[in-house]
Amino acid sequence: MLSRSSFTSLVVGVFAVYVAHTCWVMYGIVYTRPCPAAADGAAGGCVWPYLALRPKLQLSVYTTTRSSIGAESNIDLVLNVEDFDIESKFERTVNVSVPKKTRNNGTLYAFIFLHHAGILPWNDGKQVHIVSPLTTYMVPKPEEINLLTGESATQQIEAEKQVNALDEPVSHWRSRLTLNVMVEDFVFDGSSLPADVHRYMKMVQLGKTVHYLPILFIDQLSNRVKDLMVINCSTTELPLTVSYDKISLGKLRFWIHMQDAVYSLQQFGFSEKDADEVKGIFVDTNLYFLALTFFVAAFHLLFDFLAFKNDISFWKKKRSMIGMSTKAVLWRCFSTVVIFLFLLDEQTSLLVLIPAGIGAVIELWKVKKALKMTIKWQGLRPKFQFGAYNDSEKKTEKYDAQAMKYLSYLLYPLCIGGAGYSLLNVKYKSWYSWLINSFVNGVYAFGFLFMLPQLFVNYKMKSVAHLPWKAFTYKAFNTFIDDIFAFIITMPTSHRLACFRDDVVFLVYLYQRWLYPVDKSRVNEYGESYEEKSKKKAKSS
Repeated sequence: MLSRSSFTSLVVGVFAVYVAHTCWVMYGIVYTRPCPAAADGAAGGCVWPYLALRPKLQLSVYTTTRSSIGAESNIDLVLNVEDFDIESKFERTVNVSVPKKTRNNGTLYAFIFLHHAGILPWNDGKQVHIVSPLTTYMVPKPEEINLLTGESATQQIEAEKQVNALDEPVSHWRSRLTLNVMVEDFVFDGSSLPADVHRYMKMVQLGKTVHYLPILFIDQLSNRVKDLMVINCSTTELPLTVSYDKISLGKLRFWIHMQDAVYSLQQFGFSEKDADEVKGIFVDTNLYFLALTFFVAAFHLLFDFLAFKNDISFWKKKRSMIGMSTKAVLWRCFSTVVIFLFLLDEQTSLLVLIPAGIGAVIELWKVKKALKMTIKWQGLRPKFQFGAYNDSEKKTEKYDAQAMKYLSYLLYPLCIGGAGYSLLNVKYKSWYSWLINSFVNGVYAFGFLFMLPQLFVNYKMKSVAHLPWKAFTYKAFNTFIDDIFAFIITMPTSHRLACFRDDVVFLVYLYQRWLYPVDKSRVNEYGESYEEKSKKKAKSS
């Protein structure tokens, strides 16, 4: 059976292999081996860029309700860029007519053609095109009202209110269309074309050489939830912002893989909003910061696992609550569950929601251990039994109760006042939403005050040896990592501020650890002292 240290070493080793493998895969994505014959000027086996011939091009964007077109009938030209320069970026906003079929929850498609100037796309044998839906389906955000007056935050038509009440997905308009063309004069090896780029390539034979036509790409990662607009029956025109920028081969291949990853997440059940949080990580940051984000996320995952492991190990072996604040454990459980329910009510990204849910389950288990609770079932009815505390534990409980008495004078009026103020001045979706928001605002704003009982117990006992320092250390690393993620992942502002609050709490614990040096005669977190362990070893030998 593996010891704790060897298991941790195994986990760290697997983590290191994972990071090294990911770096190798990323290198293979951003670096593409050119055709070796191209260096000698030979054409055999190479695929040459058609853009190197510098053709005169034109960009045309059409809309239609059909997913495929064969001629000019039943399509609308919404944008035409003559003398299209692939090196120059631009952004233009056009108004698009919304057909009746689209207004009735139908789909509208955009056909983007890159073709020779002066020739209609369907008459040009060397045109390239790509199709993208301009609509998507999503449940509208619930309407928020003042719970006392019933006043709406926004005035919506009755039909939209009925849709919201039924929680049915409706058609939304994608107001942005981001286009890219790969501009590098890169010569591919025909025998080893990258599979990711190959599906975007169209080949033509020019004499004895094979050329690939311009690679046209739609950046789906730029389609964010914040840019979506609800389409209702009265909508006849909607704005569409078409932006263009050139793209390198390495970034193109990376972006293709990222879009495929987001699509896979959606196939596994991620909603449009969850996928949008992942898109934001890629779109709103540059590539260097994105690489840093990957390593930060990997280490966050490692420290999360090690913190959970050591925290569970600590409480699994704990036999005594000497020096531990039961009130702090109960509060930590309550606050963790409330935060999880709040994030669930706010429809927060699964990247934040899943770790919060796991943490809530662990905190509930820790309360069972702290209260020495056992559950016995009498048929279908559970019976709870609580164990007795010894004299030392009762002394700790006395300090704990004393700290909570002083704390309640400050905490309860602040929480009740904050809940009343928000009820009068803030709009919510429901009474449940107000209740959860009131609880969580109290947790976020004054939650660190509930760490004071543990700090007070430490002060009275002049010891911190009873605390789970291994788990604390891993959680501290994650706290500082959370400070970085607070600016990357979309989350409620109160949750973001709570990340920085935790830094202060940990620094106070560090100060107490320095202030109260280790006493080898005092019991540790497992109810044992260093001297007792030495005596046991001497007897066994």
